[in-house]
Amino acid sequence: MERIICLVAGYLLGLIQSGYFYGKTHEIDIRNYGSGNTGTTNALRVMGAKAGAIVFFGDFLKSLLPCLLVRAIFHDRPEMEYLMILYTGLGVILGHNYPFYLNFKGGKGIAATAGLIVALDLRMTLLCIIAFILIVGITRYVSLGSLVVAVILFAWLLLFAGMGAYGLDRKLLPEFYIMTAVISGLAFWRHRANIGRLVRGTENKISMSFGKK
Repeated sequence: MERIICLVAGYLLGLIQSGYFYGKTHEIDIRNYGSGNTGTTNALRVMGAKAGAIVFFGDFLKSLLPCLLVRAIFHDRPEMEYLMILYTGLGVILGHNYPFYLNFKGGKGIAATAGLIVALDLRMTLLCIIAFILIVGITRYVSLGSLVVAVILFAWLLLFAGMGAYGLDRKLLPEFYIMTAVISGLAFWRHRANIGRLVRGTENKISMSFGKK
């Protein structure tokens, strides 16, 4: 029951589509421009750097805050704490990616995943930030940086959970691993078109001179 509550509560919070609502305040339906999704990168391309930052932090916080709340609630039950954080984060990502009121067409979940990562482990957060900045700075492919972050999340949690770093009940490890795989896999699924373009060499690069809309 606790798992379902965390998942559903996360989904409801994930429905707060920062890109969509920010665009509406500027009389723009962001779904009609650029890549057609409501996420940070599309907001950045369509409405400029200010919009990109606002959308990122909106989607980041809607994941970080509930995950930190769940962490506090389950702090006295360390055998369940990190698993419940994953359920909450997955719910937020699903709500962000598949909002029912927008015909299940939202963003790609990377900002929401970033909020989850910060709630889970600051060491992993630092590694993800460094990797993302380096990859995007060198290649200018935001999608590639995002996919590497998803790989780091998967590898880090598998390694350190297996070593007992998160105090999980050993019987819950398979479930923890499955949740980790689902969250990382969602990033790849939502970026499947980007992956195809990366392979073909036709992926869009992010401009280093953003507009100021």
